[in-house]
Amino acid sequence: MKKADLVFIPSPGIGHLVSTVEFSNLLLERNEELSIIVLVMEKGKEHIPKLATHTNICFIELPHVEPPPDELRVKCIEKYGADAIEAHKNCVKDAIVKKILPNSPKLLGLVVDLFCSSMIDVANELGLPSYLFFTSGVSFLGFALYLPHRFDRVGREFEESDPESIVPGYINPVPANVLPNFAYNKDGYISFVNHGRKFRETKGIVVNSFLDLESHAVSSLSTHDLPPIYTVGPLINHKNQNTVKSKNHDEIMKWLDEQPPSTVVFLCFGSAGCFGVSQLKEIAKGLEKSGHRFLWSIRVVSEDKPPKQIENIEHKTILTEGFLDRTKGRGFTCGWVPQLDVLAHKAVGGFVSHCGWNSILESLWFGVPILTWPLYAEQQINAFQMVKDLGLAFEFKFDTRRYSDDIVKADEITKAVKYLMEEDNDVRKKVKDMSVKSRKTLKAGGSSYASVERWIETMLASN
Repeated sequence: MKKADLVFIPSPGIGHLVSTVEFSNLLLERNEELSIIVLVMEKGKEHIPKLATHTNICFIELPHVEPPPDELRVKCIEKYGADAIEAHKNCVKDAIVKKILPNSPKLLGLVVDLFCSSMIDVANELGLPSYLFFTSGVSFLGFALYLPHRFDRVGREFEESDPESIVPGYINPVPANVLPNFAYNKDGYISFVNHGRKFRETKGIVVNSFLDLESHAVSSLSTHDLPPIYTVGPLINHKNQNTVKSKNHDEIMKWLDEQPPSTVVFLCFGSAGCFGVSQLKEIAKGLEKSGHRFLWSIRVVSEDKPPKQIENIEHKTILTEGFLDRTKGRGFTCGWVPQLDVLAHKAVGGFVSHCGWNSILESLWFGVPILTWPLYAEQQINAFQMVKDLGLAFEFKFDTRRYSDDIVKADEITKAVKYLMEEDNDVRKKVKDMSVKSRKTLKAGGSSYASVERWIETMLASN
């Protein structure tokens, strides 16, 4: 019999929902007393069928809430997102009061996503503990917590001419050109300043990372007056349970089966990563000149939302003339791609990635080194951390931004891909070593295993 409920409030993006469900599954495996309730905002409802589920995860779909005006989305996506989520406070409170509390033997608290910090107010109003679920790394958590202090001191957003910043969590001084886009936008900057202030009101901060990966960041933040930090990652669906497979899944995997071990360069830039036609042509030229085998997931800038996936029939009109014929057999181009299955395949030897945090953890889990090509969100500073602080990725670009007019030329891409695919180098060895550590940390005796136990015990003891 279940003795306690825990309510998760994720932001509606697929990466955040996947991490929430993976963590929920882990909690349920570790403690049979728990039941998990996930409140899903309207924009996240479409993803529910794609998520791995557990018998004791209950999804409650929240009603429609009128979003902020579209002009705000264009002006500042971070401000738009913060306002959109804050507008859900009343319906979240109603769901807890009317649907959850009357049927719950014990409600341990609310676990809010990093973009849902306004929901901490709901927990406070209801007299419930709140916990932060931080789906990026500990270092980026340090950056978010640093912003309120900087704002109180400086009173403005960043400028690209600013000097390097000493940010808790990072080993090296952080240059201005690797900061997220929102750091330069007044509204976006203030949104994150507000998030950083709210994080301190929680009873604990749960981070999708692990001690062996970010020991410096964990240590540096422990000296500040913060809620306890629990590293519980890497939270990835490494068992690939109950995932929905695309129609081209088998075709992709069959092609990989035909390739020699560690010979394929995998290019994938996340669910929102996309390029204009000019950049796609340069990537095609660069891959062809490199001579390496490749699997390339392509999305192009489009008026559609999300970015338009490119199907094979359209490749000939977008990529360089004759490219598909000349690379036939050693190259595979597609739209959607099963990233976990691809990274797990023995044929894959390198990953050209946007450096989203989930992708970083997945690449480390499978021991596949990354070539950094960040595009948006916190990807620039993730790439900086992986290369400069941790030595776990190959430097290509730190400050490339989506929709930028700067085109990366084919010769640069060719050189970088050849560098990535070198068999004997220190980065590849360090990534293989971190792969072993990422798996051990989730097992009994590992730091993430112990951290999960400590967090559960703390919650149960405080109620």
